[in-house]
Amino acid sequence: MLVRTDPFRDLDRLTQQVFGTSTRPAVMPMDAWREADTFVIEFDLPGVDTDSVDLDVERNVLTIRAQRPAREFDGEVLASERPRGVFSRQLILGDNLDTSRVAATYDNGVLRLQIPVAESAKPRKISISSPAREPQAIQA
Repeated sequence: MLVRTDPFRDLDRLTQQVFGTSTRPAVMPMDAWREADTFVIEFDLPGVDTDSVDLDVERNVLTIRAQRPAREFDGEVLASERPRGVFSRQLILGDNLDTSRVAATYDNGVLRLQIPVAESAKPRKISISSPAREPQAIQA
């Protein structure tokens, strides 16, 4: 139903271990679960302005982009570990989700997406019909 993909994650992790730095900001952490007929996905984006968040769906690929601007420090920097710049993540959504009805909210640094299950993918009851039969006498 939901496939995560980030082909450069392992390369970035290796680069950070070897050189002590990352070539791009860390990926945005997420949680995903199903509530009845809706998939819910939450992304942590603390310090990101709502206007910098961009959501796109093309076919079954959901792309999330956000930006936390660089910060100028007055004085000597003692630590600068919070990633800044452009964040991007793509999720491949299953055909059973209705991507035309994605709802998004952003509150306290958490981007929440709700994606309903497509009507065609929901379980449904199938009635069974049988031809009308005339009552027949039993002969003994």
